[in-house]
Parts: sequence; C-alpha cells; structure tokens
Amino acid sequence: MDRRSFLKTSALGGASAAAASTLAAPMYAQGKRTLTMVTTWPRGLAGVWDSVERFAANVDALTDGQLTIDAKAAGELVGGLEVFDAVTAGQADMYHGCEYYFTGQHPALAYFTTVPFGMTAPEMMVWYYSMGGMELHHKLGEIFGLKGFIAGQTGGQGGGWFRKEITSPSDFQGLKFRMPGLGGETVSKLGASVQVLPGGEIYQALSSGALDGTEWIGPWSDEKLGLQEVCDFYYPAGFHEPGAALCVTSNLEVFESLSPMQQKAIEIASNECHQHNYALFVSNNGPALQRLIQGGTQLKEFSDDIWTAFGNAAKEVLDGYMDDEIFAEIRTHYEASMAQTSAWIGRSDGNYTPQRDRVMAAQAE
Repeated sequence: MDRRSFLKTSALGGASAAAASTLAAPMYAQGKRTLTMVTTWPRGLAGVWDSVERFAANVDALTDGQLTIDAKAAGELVGGLEVFDAVTAGQADMYHGCEYYFTGQHPALAYFTTVPFGMTAPEMMVWYYSMGGMELHHKLGEIFGLKGFIAGQTGGQGGGWFRKEITSPSDFQGLKFRMPGLGGETVSKLGASVQVLPGGEIYQALSSGALDGTEWIGPWSDEKLGLQEVCDFYYPAGFHEPGAALCVTSNLEVFESLSPMQQKAIEIASNECHQHNYALFVSNNGPALQRLIQGGTQLKEFSDDIWTAFGNAAKEVLDGYMDDEIFAEIRTHYEASMAQTSAWIGRSDGNYTPQRDRVMAAQAE
C-alpha cells in the first residue's frame, strides 16, 4: 500500500486535510446525536461487553445526554469481524473491538491491541498515554479514515485451551487452533492451522471438532464461554497477549463532525473504560481459576523449548513487516518504550512481588 498516495487521493484523506487547514472553519452537527456502534462481541459476553456498556454510559454522562451510543452486538447489524469495513464505509459510526482482528488491513494495528512478547498492561498504559502511543494510533488510523482510542484491557491472557497436552513445539503441527493477530501468524509458523473466529463462535467450533484448541481471554471470560466443558488442558501463561487492549474506533469524518466537547467525551470515556475494564478482569480471574481447578481443569505450563520456539517464530513474523515504513516506526517506538519501562518495573515490582508472596506465605504457615 502506498500510504502517501492513499491519503492524497482518498475522499476521507482529503476531508481530513481540509479540516486541518487553517482556512477551513470546522463544522459541527448541532443538537442531540446518536452514534451507531457495531461490535465484535455477542451481547453480554463477560468482560468485553461490560466495556461496551460502560463506554456508552460514560459518553451519555459526560455529554449530559447530548451524545448517545447505540451499541449493536455482533450479527445484529454486521458480523463480528466485519466492523472495520462497516465503519470505514460509513455503514456504522464506530466500532468496539480489538484492532488486531484487522491486521489484514495493516499489520501495525496489532500494536494497539497486543503483539507476541509485547507489553504487559501497565507497560501498555505508559506507552499509550505518556510516551506517544496514542498519537501513533491516530496516525495509523488516518490512513483508513478512522480515529481510535483504547477502551478496555484484559491484562495477561492465557496460553490456551487444548484437548491434549502440549509437550513440544512439534505438537503444533497440524493443530487446528484459534488465535488472531500476529500471535496467530506465530503459531502458524510452528505448523498450526490457524483460524480467526469471533468469541461467539468458539465453543461450537470446539464442540464440533473444527478446532483442536483455542485461546480466548482468561479464566473468568473463558469459564463463562464454557471452554472447560470441551477442553481438559489449560495453559495460564501465553506469549501472544501479555496485555490486550480493546478499542473504540470512530469513522474520522463522523468524529470530526462532533463538537470539541463531544470529541473529548469519547476520549475520556474510552480512557476511563480502559482502566476500569483492567480491574474488572483481574479481580475476576483469580476466583474463576480456582473454580476451574476444582472442576477438574488440568493446569499446565509450556516448556522452555516451546517458549523458545514461540520467540523465534514471533521475531520472524515481526521482522517480516519491517519493510513497511509505518510498521517499522511503530514497532521501534513501542519496543523502546517497553525497554525503558521494564528497566524500572522489572527491578521494582519484578523483585518485590515474589518476595512479598514468599514472606506472606511463610507467615501464614
């Protein structure tokens, strides 16, 4: 894709340039407005639909009812993985989902959800809010006539559910596995047959044998989805999503037609939703994990040779996109921020938490 040419010739790119011109007066729609938001989620799906509802409630409260969000679940207006196209085409005003579902549009979108061996949730927050990540998100979105904000956070996601134990990298050969984004490309390099399915289709695919395994989110959401009913083995630690952000992404022309107050309301509503959603997932995962164990789920950990294979394959995937200018820019910026933040967190939290847990456990004996 020639991005400079795209921006010069597309109607949306031209509209954005005109809106930015000092000679053009901004035009804002007057009165109450309702924006249609399509989502990648079934209605009521644990954690992710909570983020949808909270975002809509935040916008209503911040604008005193002047701007309302009409949220559509996956399949109610368009399919769960069709929301990107629906918003770029103007069929809907915005979507709620995960940017890494749309790496076919541009691989760098994955950085605004998560990438293999990438940032934890706190590291992501530092990069996005303090180190320029949000600005890069907007720069990438302009190519497609979009304006996005992260608006949810799952924290670290599990390595996956499997019908059989995974003991070596060769066990991925021919494995029918659901994993989106660049993580999916990574396990594909290990020989897996990768599928990208929205959350509402995973259980049926496992039940029918169309999948041999899947990753979803974490114990709470996975339990609600019933994955423990169709898979015996669960790997709590995964390489692919150490801190996955959800997003609210608007059609850029629609966003620019809003008043400055309404635009800021969408940004603030997204930011607050991101923090709250992270707390929601983390607070529910511990109790859910204990229920899964009590119900017979077998917890496993990937061996070091599997982790090494993941790492080598992930590097190959990421390196394969470095000839794309904006991908290279975002990756370099992201990894520099991650290294800087980890240099402190690794020495502080990384040393503190195991020592705290050791001391507290000894005191409890």
